[in-house]
Amino acid sequence: MSEVLRKYLPEQAVTPCFEMIRAHHVHLKVVNERVTRHGDYRRLPDGSHQITVNANLNKYRFLITLVHEIAHLVAFTKYGFRIKPHGVEWKRTFQTLMLPFINPAVFPSSLLPVIAAHFRNPRASSDTDANLSLALKQFDPQNDKNYIFELPYGALFRIYNGKVFKKGNKRVKRYECIEVDTGKIYLFQPNAEVELLST
Repeated sequence: MSEVLRKYLPEQAVTPCFEMIRAHHVHLKVVNERVTRHGDYRRLPDGSHQITVNANLNKYRFLITLVHEIAHLVAFTKYGFRIKPHGVEWKRTFQTLMLPFINPAVFPSSLLPVIAAHFRNPRASSDTDANLSLALKQFDPQNDKNYIFELPYGALFRIYNGKVFKKGNKRVKRYECIEVDTGKIYLFQPNAEVELLST
């Protein structure tokens, strides 16, 4: 297992993550990319714990996602299954589990302040933290994707399922975008990754 983890995690995170996986009897599956999520946790009918993490994540995002999902398991085990999935119990657990990794032996110095700021109050998804998403993106392989917030007003863009939208105004935290074929308005997170078509 530690050899598999070495492919996906920063070197200094391999042993502590392996120990966490073993201590909590996690069945870890590294899976093909899912557009809607980086990872998930499930308690299986036989009572075992399964965590899946996308194989295409850079090693820093993989680490954050893995610990995020282990935090679900630990929080549910400690506080019961009636707690909110991303409530205060999960946040405290995630912070506690992540704290040993927030150091320059694991994360590059350029990421540390952004990681530290995020973990003051971690969110349900690291993708909803635009600063963290942008900081982590620099460690991804080059691709042709842009974040919604980077696009100019009125830009046309395509999402993963081929639908084309026109960017509109920001409404509190999300952007109103019009689906070109139907004229329907949809709300997009600022750091949804899309393919820019034209402006």
